[in-house]
This record gives sequence, structure tokens and C-alpha cells, in this order.
Amino acid sequence: MSHKRSFPPVTNADTRTLILGSLPGDVSLAQSQYYAHPQNRFWMLVAEVINVDLVALPYQARLDTLLKNGIGLWDVVAEATRTGSLDSNIRGHVHNDLISLLNTLPKLRTIAFNGGTAERLGLKALKEKADDYQLIRLPSSSPAYTRPYAEKLIQWHSIRSGLTIAVPDQDKS
Repeated sequence: MSHKRSFPPVTNADTRTLILGSLPGDVSLAQSQYYAHPQNRFWMLVAEVINVDLVALPYQARLDTLLKNGIGLWDVVAEATRTGSLDSNIRGHVHNDLISLLNTLPKLRTIAFNGGTAERLGLKALKEKADDYQLIRLPSSSPAYTRPYAEKLIQWHSIRSGLTIAVPDQDKS
């Protein structure tokens, strides 16, 4: 088992929806990017929710686009030991300080959990603050969760109502 740490949060004062994963997988950790595994459907799912082709964008532009649309990212687990990338192998985890982050997000209304492990551990970390937000359990974007993409997408669209969808700049000619 190896020791693994999550990334810093991707949020700003305009974050309205916070998507919480569990702990980045090995490919993501190796690339220092959220949801870097090519079979993880996170970027495709969010792209369809906000109507922007995130997959075609460089990583930093993906993050910037999320923020422009009111979406923040973080993980529930700050650090843990884990062999491989499966959530079921997480051992000895320490929670990220979700409460402190929430206190910096004045517009936050929705917390969405990317999968069951993120939800289970996240609710423990949020404690009594969970009642202050709309909570949504999303089907995991991970390839390990084999539900059909179309079924996942239906549930992922539930985060759309809490967002400020950015309209692309229009040609002013």
C-alpha cells in the first residue's frame, strides 16, 4: 500500500456547486490533475451539463471553465493509504477540512458527491453543516462503476439547476 494525498480545492467566491470525489486515482495523481484517467467520464459528464466541450480543452482551461460556471472541485479524503485506485482499498484516511472550505464559499448551495464512497465519507466530514446545503449523490464517473453512461448523465444533469451557466462570448460584428 502506498500513501496518497488529494489535490488542493478548485473553488472561488462564486462557487455555487461543489463536486466532491473520494481520493484521486493513480493516473490522476501521476499527472497532478483531477479525473485524468482517460476512461473516467467526469469531464464528459460535466461538459454535457454545462454545454462546453471540456474534453477538448487543456487542463487549466477546464478548471477555469468550471469556475466560470459556478462549479468547484475537491476530494473528501485528504490522505490515505491505498493500493491501486479503487475506493474500496482506501485505508487509514484523514478527511479534508470541508467545514473550513465551506466557510469561504458564500454562494455555495449544492454539494454533489461523485460516488457512494465520497458521499459516505463526506457526510461524516460535513457533520451538522450538511443540513445547510442541497446534497446530491451522483453515480461515480469512474470506469469501475459500470453503470451505462446515459444513465449516469441523467443523474449528473441534476446539478445543472444550481449553476450559473456561462454563456460563450458572442461575435459582436
